[in-house]
Amino acid sequence: MEKSSFAINMGKLRREKGLSQRQAALQLGVSQALLSHYETDAREPKLDFVIKVCEFYGVTTDYMLGCSAERKDGATKLSEQVNDIIGSLEEIRQKEAALIEKLASLTMIPKKD
Repeated sequence: MEKSSFAINMGKLRREKGLSQRQAALQLGVSQALLSHYETDAREPKLDFVIKVCEFYGVTTDYMLGCSAERKDGATKLSEQVNDIIGSLEEIRQKEAALIEKLASLTMIPKKD
């Protein structure tokens, strides 16, 4: 019998995050044995746990349940892109300020006595 998308994604996301089953279970508020049952598809989680897992790993329920290959929704991806652009603009502003300061120091001509 083939494992469900939830079971497959549960294990994959946990390993990507570098967590043992025990560590993930502790953070998700379940026993390690129950988490193992979810990952092996021996038990099916309730909806509230599915939502908790999605929030913990930062993925959509559509991804977790195998309805979409996209891990994040459009709004989340757009927000991340905007934040990346803002960060890049701040770096450019800092470099620009340093260049202006350097140019200003180069254009100062010392006075002759």
